[in-house]
Amino acid sequence: MIRISIDAMGGDHGPSVVIPALMTVATRRPDIRFVIYGREEAVRPELAKLPKLAEVSEFIHCDIAVRMDDKPSQALRHGRWKSSMWKAVEAVKAGTADACISAGNTGALMAMSRFCLRTMATIDRPAIAALWPTLRGESVVLDVGATIGADAHQLVDFAILGTGMARSVFGIERPSIGLLNVGVEEIKGQEEVKEAGRMLREANMASMNYHGFVEGDDIGKGTVDVVVTEGFAGNIALKTAEGTVRQIAGYLRAAMDRTLMARIGYIFAKGAFDRLREKMDVGRSNGGVFLGLNGIVVKSHGGADSDGFAAAIEL
Repeated sequence: MIRISIDAMGGDHGPSVVIPALMTVATRRPDIRFVIYGREEAVRPELAKLPKLAEVSEFIHCDIAVRMDDKPSQALRHGRWKSSMWKAVEAVKAGTADACISAGNTGALMAMSRFCLRTMATIDRPAIAALWPTLRGESVVLDVGATIGADAHQLVDFAILGTGMARSVFGIERPSIGLLNVGVEEIKGQEEVKEAGRMLREANMASMNYHGFVEGDDIGKGTVDVVVTEGFAGNIALKTAEGTVRQIAGYLRAAMDRTLMARIGYIFAKGAFDRLREKMDVGRSNGGVFLGLNGIVVKSHGGADSDGFAAAIEL
């Protein structure tokens, strides 16, 4: 049985999205149990709409909800011990939950996770890893927002963490690793990236499979199994990809509505379009895993809908 602690107050929509998502997952995964943390006046009405969820969940009231605009230091100072976010993370440390899921403030969640769970002995800074749809399947991309301006040693740490995740998720013994850069030539890029490349080449032994530098378009191509970057570039790449998906979807909708022949063509091609929409659906890839901590924490997008939050749970 898998037990997952839930910060029900996180995200732009709070319990109105989180609670239905739990019911969706419970229907598909009878092996999962939930411990839900949140403010009673906000969570109870949503739970009342789904009485069957009570059979696979436990609710614990918390006085404080971390706001999306709280600074990490403020959230840690005022929300520690009492907030739904802290309690959800603390459950992982206590062993009463196998993993924690929150759609809340990313900075606050990372600060609380680092303070409560601590980083692994050999890891300097944690990273947020995302599963990225590619032409060849999926790849692991990290860091997508935890460590801005990572140095060479931290980038190497991220490569190690990403390799471990790719082995676990994809079942690949020696996942290929690429460092995101402005070109594939060894002379290009910031000094931190070039130094990390040198370090990875030297470590390119049985445990590592370093491909070299990769560019932005290589992410979607699936050139490598693990794409390593620092948090600023990684987050921009992630948000740009999500925006591009929505832009293409808008173009397709407009094209299909333009003429009668286009509408007729859509009827015959609907199956193909449905498969394309499923492949490009941002919600299906929702959720970033905090790697490098002594416990599992998953961050859902703050604006995720119920299906998106469910995808983060099942990540």
